[in-house]
Amino acid sequence: MKSGAHVYVQKPISVDVIEGEAMIAAARKYKKVVQVGTQRKSTPHLIDAKKNIVDAGLLGNIRHVEMCCYFHMRNNGNPPVQTVPDFLDYEMWTGPAPLRPYDGLPHVRWWRTFMEYGNGIMGDMCVHMLDTVRWMLKLGYPNKIVSNGGIYVQKEGKSNIADTQSAIFEYNNLNAVWTHRTWGTPADPEYPWSFKLFGDKGTLSASTMQYDFVPEDSKAQKIHKDVVYEKEKYPEDVTEKDIELNAAPATRLHMLDFLKAIQDNSRPVADIEEGHISTASCILANISMQVGRPLSYDPKTMTIPGDEEATKLLRRAYRSPWVHPDPKNV
Repeated sequence: MKSGAHVYVQKPISVDVIEGEAMIAAARKYKKVVQVGTQRKSTPHLIDAKKNIVDAGLLGNIRHVEMCCYFHMRNNGNPPVQTVPDFLDYEMWTGPAPLRPYDGLPHVRWWRTFMEYGNGIMGDMCVHMLDTVRWMLKLGYPNKIVSNGGIYVQKEGKSNIADTQSAIFEYNNLNAVWTHRTWGTPADPEYPWSFKLFGDKGTLSASTMQYDFVPEDSKAQKIHKDVVYEKEKYPEDVTEKDIELNAAPATRLHMLDFLKAIQDNSRPVADIEEGHISTASCILANISMQVGRPLSYDPKTMTIPGDEEATKLLRRAYRSPWVHPDPKNV
């Protein structure tokens, strides 16, 4: 941003909370557009759900939210320590993170299984659903966050991210509850990675693949919408290697929104501040699980008031020669 670039950054935007605060500070100081890859805000059927179900008032008063991920996505092998190959600068790849013993190429997904590099399933998958719920319900920071969990089942491998975790993101008169398990079967096979909004007039279940509205009145009409595909309009979707077909339309709309924000000098739909709130909330859930108590974050002071131990965990230690960014001096 300092060099003049606008930025498209993937989620979670940071490994610690203060990194995210520094990203907001830089975006505002240098007047740059920063779009976060939380593309559910650009997903056609979810845009439809927000407009025609939530904003239209079909749910009534929404007083409870449930979010989940039951994908078996926790890589948990035991590869041996190896010699770093000549083509890989492992020091540079690791960057400010702790230098783990090299046990094979960390990407594509091996790095995700270590807290040294990321935020676990909470930061990888909850961030999408929490961000979508916040967008749909116009929510900011939670008032309080509490989380518990750990490695309850898959103890045989090197992975140190939780295989089981729950969290409550507490808002005024509303709790948004997250659950993930990387083992067993999903609570609802139709919605293994999803969110559900519970109102006094009905329930909205939604995922990357579909949504279903079920009214409280049994005589009222149920509404179902499937994911939008654009395979005929963009036939290259079918042959693109490793593409997520269901996400292609959302990614296109998200990129176009990013470019329009640059052109108009406006905030994109997934502005860095919104991406930070969602990311930070998930990181705070992990910290809550670590320290064993509820946390309330104050973005003005960038602290957890009354909790010195948890406040120190908002900023991770950097490995030399990397220096942690300072939001007050970007």
